[in-house]
Amino acid sequence: MKHFTSVQDIGPLEQALAKAREVKKDKFAHADAGKHLTLLLVFFNASLRTRLSTQKAAENLGMQVMVLNIKEGAWLLETQHGVVMDGDKAEHLLEAIPVMGCYADVIGVRSFAGLTSKEEDYGETVLNQFIRYSGKPVISLESATRHPLQSFADLITIEEYKTVAKPKIVLTWAPHPSALPQAVANSFAEWILTAGYSLTITHPKNYELHNAFTAGADIVYDQEEALQGAHFVYAKNWSAYQDPFYGKRLHGDPSWIINERKMALTDNARFMHCLPVRRNVVVSDKVLDSPRSLVIPQAANREIAAQVVCKSIIDSIKTKSI
Repeated sequence: MKHFTSVQDIGPLEQALAKAREVKKDKFAHADAGKHLTLLLVFFNASLRTRLSTQKAAENLGMQVMVLNIKEGAWLLETQHGVVMDGDKAEHLLEAIPVMGCYADVIGVRSFAGLTSKEEDYGETVLNQFIRYSGKPVISLESATRHPLQSFADLITIEEYKTVAKPKIVLTWAPHPSALPQAVANSFAEWILTAGYSLTITHPKNYELHNAFTAGADIVYDQEEALQGAHFVYAKNWSAYQDPFYGKRLHGDPSWIINERKMALTDNARFMHCLPVRRNVVVSDKVLDSPRSLVIPQAANREIAAQVVCKSIIDSIKTKSI
């Protein structure tokens, strides 16, 4: 694996899931695999699970880990080309990225969508500059359009908890007080469909996602209809993708909350969310705290997903050095 930015980078999913099962049996089976290799984690945005899980996964493999929080522990970085840098940003990515590459063997990058320019966000301006200028393997810790480590962990979780071979999986839009990126929803749809599962996506009109991620999914505008007979319910807010509404919070319709009445429409479904979650906005306390909630197993599987990815990149680095 040269870089990890989407489901296309990980290879056959059956093999990736088999590796995940091996990691869960013994996280330290390859404790020296990353000895003398350094992973740099660069965060343009806040993080809890992504930082802790990826750092733990790398350390399980013997890697050294450095963490750089751009907004707290470094100069503010300019990301655009051709600008006059007379504002608050003291350093440009064109210099910063090659410098980071001098100190690290692998670089993980987390950078959200700005939600003002669709062209810039879906062109993955920040992530692609790291791939182009660092000279090192790059792991997406969430980008403007995808969150592949989260989606890999979600797929691992579904494989562990499914009770039928082909479960009905529903991704539902949920209310939120802020406009959020489409990355988690895009990525979840992409991974679930690539895995060969049927997927139903339900959301209010004008919240349609990019067809590149959802092609093959059933789109249903009636949430209660979509939830009928579901085995997994994944709730997530996202802002509008379609023009002229790109990046906008069109409304926060509270009727879309996932509560006990909605879950009663399902086939005893498991509830999923990537966290952090707004209690009693996105999902009710009773659903989130119920035995059917998988949010903690999902979070635990973030470590497993990250370890599979890190090990694959380590193996590719070592193959090149032979």
